[in-house]
Amino acid sequence: MSLNLSEITLTYPDGDTRLTALDRVTLNVPRGSVAAVVGPSGSGKSSLLAVAATLVTPDSGTVTIDGTATSGLARGELTDLRRHKIGIVFQQPNLLPSLTAAEQLQVMAHIDGRSPARARGRALDLLDAVGLGPQAERRPHQLSGGQRQRVNIARALMNSPTVLLIDEPTSALDNERGAAIVDLVTRLTRRQATATVMVTHDRTHLSTADLIAEVHDGRLHVPGNPQRDPRRRTGI
Repeated sequence: MSLNLSEITLTYPDGDTRLTALDRVTLNVPRGSVAAVVGPSGSGKSSLLAVAATLVTPDSGTVTIDGTATSGLARGELTDLRRHKIGIVFQQPNLLPSLTAAEQLQVMAHIDGRSPARARGRALDLLDAVGLGPQAERRPHQLSGGQRQRVNIARALMNSPTVLLIDEPTSALDNERGAAIVDLVTRLTRRQATATVMVTHDRTHLSTADLIAEVHDGRLHVPGNPQRDPRRRTGI
């Protein structure tokens, strides 16, 4: 199991009381599978993603990344875990305007201390994988919104993470481009063997997900999914 959230509870101060953002949430995501987490704004989706990314420490419960329990790890150890095991695709690509698509990815390897030649090869391979090989030398202003999101996804995969966390990948895209991004995420999850959690408010393009879970008032519900082919691996 590459990502395991077990009995996660997270609260925030709210005046004289505390607001429960996550209430005993459990989610298991094996490598090579996509878990889509849906729910309205304020339901707890972003909190779940932040806990899974080890950016926020829960009040109770256990987060396990690729066999490593994160509770008790020092700040530096958590940083190292995120760098090598977790890829995060933020809602906004936040690409550096002066860098080409390939250079956006190479920066990630530079931070990790890898050789420029290997980083360049890895970056070009990933851009090919997301369908942007011919655009490798283009800068963000020369790319469409969908293309920038593809660079964003490729960048998150640069250091070969075992867990991929994606925040609202289709929020700024039209229906056609949104469907293409979700399809791309599914294909890359299988190819790169990541455990992928995709948080979204849009259910439109989730037929390829291995699991669709709903968050309401901080509680995670896993209803029956009639879209799944029962012959497929359940896995989660």
